[in-house]
Amino acid sequence: MSTRMRPLSEFPAQTRRGVRFVLFDIDETLTTEGRLTAQAYGALEDLQKAGLLTVPVTGRPAGWCDHIARMWPVEGVIGENGAFYFRYDHAARRMISHYAVDSATRAANRLRLEELGARILAEVPGAGISSDQFCRVADLAIDYREDVPPLGPGEVARIVELFEEAGARAKVSSIHVNGWFGGYDKVTMTRTFLAREFAIDPQKDNPAIVFAGDSPNDAPMFEFFENAVGVANLMEFRDALETEPAYITTAPSGAGFAELARALLDVR
Repeated sequence: MSTRMRPLSEFPAQTRRGVRFVLFDIDETLTTEGRLTAQAYGALEDLQKAGLLTVPVTGRPAGWCDHIARMWPVEGVIGENGAFYFRYDHAARRMISHYAVDSATRAANRLRLEELGARILAEVPGAGISSDQFCRVADLAIDYREDVPPLGPGEVARIVELFEEAGARAKVSSIHVNGWFGGYDKVTMTRTFLAREFAIDPQKDNPAIVFAGDSPNDAPMFEFFENAVGVANLMEFRDALETEPAYITTAPSGAGFAELARALLDVR
């Protein structure tokens, strides 16, 4: 595991001035205790007004992402841990969408995930199917602390183990364990989105991109983006992180996102 986290105050001003894209997780990165605060949403609007391109990269479902792409101050959204991206063309009144796998494959995987979900609930007492599962198209979200009493690390690890035994990928967020069949993840779809929609090579243009996150499922993004930032509540999961971000805020959750936004805006 990398141990490179530094205070956000050490993020060089010259590097911050070169940032064009702000990518971010939603749950407990933008939100705070499950709520989207005025402070965090205002920071998001301020970033867009300043000309930065904002993109949520989330485990949340397609139904939420359709709303986010249409109504939030963002350039698009990557959802269900990389299963798809949506980008709304306001001038044409048209939703642009791209999926990692085709509709037939998604339908087949859905049946496999339904069977797997039943097994997980039977073997891990206290776990639940997430309340937003009805509007998902590609993954299964097992709730371990959003609408159910929090489960311990052992139960969470067992949920991951059951996904992986079935041949699925599994990632732990701050509230869910998300599982899916397929080789994609947040990084692969982020790279696809930036290349297709903005002709950006994230490898070459890495310094112009910031990613903010808060949990183990963000580790691939922390590893890929050299200017990745963790909000302070990431420390809760530090022992479970495969890779740490370059910087960490002093404030948690939405206040930490606002802290990052100020750091990017103050140098402009």
